[in-house]
Amino acid sequence: MPKIHVLEKQVAELIAAGEVVERPSSVIKELVENSIDSGASIVTVEIRRGGVTYIRVTDNGCGIAREDVATAFLRHATSKVREKDDLDAILTLGFRGEALASISAVSRVDLITRTADSSIGTHYSSEGGSDVEIEDAGCPLGTTITARDLFFNVPARMKFLKKDTAEGNSVAGLMDKIALSHPEISFRLIREGKEVLHTPGDGKLSSAIYAVFGKEFSGALLPVDYTLGGIRVHGYISSPIASRPNRSMQNFFINGRFVRSRTACVALEEAYKGAIMVGKFPACVLHIELPSSVVDVNVHPAKLEVRFVNERPVFDAVYHGVKSAVTASRDMKSVDLAQHAKRPVDPYKPDVVVKPQQMVLNQPPKTETVKPMPAPVVKPAPVINTSKKEAEAPYELPVDMPPMPHTFSDSAEREGKPQLESIRTSIERVLEAEPQPVTKPEVRTEEPPLPQPPETEPVPPAWEETPVQTEAVQENPESNAQPETCIVPETERDLPRMAHKVIGEVFDTYIILEYDAQTLMFIDKHAAHERLLYEKLKRREEAAMAQTLLVPVTVTMDKNEYTAVLQNLSVFEQAGFDVEDFGSGTVLVRSAPLNLNGADIKDSVLEMAGYLEENKTDATTEHMDWLYHNIACRAAIKGGNASKKEELIALAEELEANPDVRYCPHGRPIYVMLKKRTLEKEFGRV
Repeated sequence: MPKIHVLEKQVAELIAAGEVVERPSSVIKELVENSIDSGASIVTVEIRRGGVTYIRVTDNGCGIAREDVATAFLRHATSKVREKDDLDAILTLGFRGEALASISAVSRVDLITRTADSSIGTHYSSEGGSDVEIEDAGCPLGTTITARDLFFNVPARMKFLKKDTAEGNSVAGLMDKIALSHPEISFRLIREGKEVLHTPGDGKLSSAIYAVFGKEFSGALLPVDYTLGGIRVHGYISSPIASRPNRSMQNFFINGRFVRSRTACVALEEAYKGAIMVGKFPACVLHIELPSSVVDVNVHPAKLEVRFVNERPVFDAVYHGVKSAVTASRDMKSVDLAQHAKRPVDPYKPDVVVKPQQMVLNQPPKTETVKPMPAPVVKPAPVINTSKKEAEAPYELPVDMPPMPHTFSDSAEREGKPQLESIRTSIERVLEAEPQPVTKPEVRTEEPPLPQPPETEPVPPAWEETPVQTEAVQENPESNAQPETCIVPETERDLPRMAHKVIGEVFDTYIILEYDAQTLMFIDKHAAHERLLYEKLKRREEAAMAQTLLVPVTVTMDKNEYTAVLQNLSVFEQAGFDVEDFGSGTVLVRSAPLNLNGADIKDSVLEMAGYLEENKTDATTEHMDWLYHNIACRAAIKGGNASKKEELIALAEELEANPDVRYCPHGRPIYVMLKKRTLEKEFGRV
């Protein structure tokens, strides 16, 4: 039977350090939180090789008295808790008294500190938890602590660390959260000798967000400031049109501490219901302030989770605060539209702005021939095309002729009568100058006839007879009909062949084909196109079909996703993306698959980043299959968007050439068949 014995101090400290110090970012979290608790207004963090070999944290806080320096490195030594009742009202970030002891147990530590009432500072050094020396030192007010060679005495822990880039990005992500939690403090992060983060520390949360996430993210935010039942919720949320494909940019802070709160997350997304698309998620930087007595922060080793005495008030405060901000943003837009509608309108100023058109070279300009006459020159009468399609078309005004109002105010009537009289006089002179009448459709209106838009070909004057083709069209109704499109398979297949005749589409989503005399086929054009693109990507047929973007697309993301993207650049390259590091949580997309537009490019990269971050196993084939699904879905024809008949025919022909394509990558059927007999039953014919 094994004998029970007490562990040696060094072994016990190494075990305890494993609960606090997991990686370099864990060390920086504890040290920076101590700097914040010391009342510092400036905190600088410097790392090398991702923080594995060098970490230095400098602040201008209150410092540590010389007699307390050695005590600070003992386990469970703290200045923030004295008795058990203090645990019910914790207002500081640190309180356990384990950080310095755990850090010194697995690294080589140097500390320099000075208080305001001392003219000489103190230098303390420790290696592996053992005191080395303590001496006087000259230093500014505050504390500087340096940790070198993390896990130098625990090789088993060292091998579990990731690459220096991944560890550095983890530190950068942590500093982003801390900078957002305390906008009144100026934070600097120096990585490999280069400054990658610097917040102004002006107390404005918007300034911290801009410094952390950049202009694009901060420019699409809505302010929130709401108080309910003693709980205040303030910060910023993303506008509904700036939603994201995952939750990585949701940041919640409770009493200045970054936490992962399921309650706040659900309340946020419930408030956005009906305002954003399904499958999209809002982003936020929300601070929740509530009495410390109703929240327990001592439930997680890294203090990333909290427990509420009652979750309902927190849910209600977040929900109503966010809902009010989203609703206010909608009301603001409607007010603007109402003000725009109430603007005084000039009836003689055209609302249509004619855009300049590019000139075609090597082509003589098209002119209009007008017979000279002494009367004022007016626009020539239009050529009347009396085909049925043209006759049924709505009457349109020319872009350079303002619509004539049917009613006038007193002032407008006085100004409009001279112009109306001039137009009537001009038209009467034109009709009197030519005895031969012009054949045209009868227009019943109290207003004078308005000129039609100019034709693309030279227009003869109104007083010259124009041949009318009404009778010819009626005699040969099939002369202008388009040839019927036939889809003839090369070989007989087991699947039913595509219809010989494309009827059209309904609801801008489903293609209707006449399969044979007894059957109709309905094709979901998005599902069909998506599956066809997916098959092409799998066969690498479109691996080279990447478009180089004229303006590269910048994508800002969470630091963990940013790391996943940089570690899988080859996966993006196989999918047709040229992605490169742009620094500080941003990547630059220089080329993308041919069928993706700007918005789809950004969303695709974000979705891929989130997927790669969640599925960290090295399963390249599985990754590529998911990426092909994503690209095909975004690049396919969208349901609800009208398509030309030629596009529908081409899609049907391509679908016929791939008889194995029956379902989309998500498992939905691509087409369904409808028998003529079914229709006849519905109409009572059989």
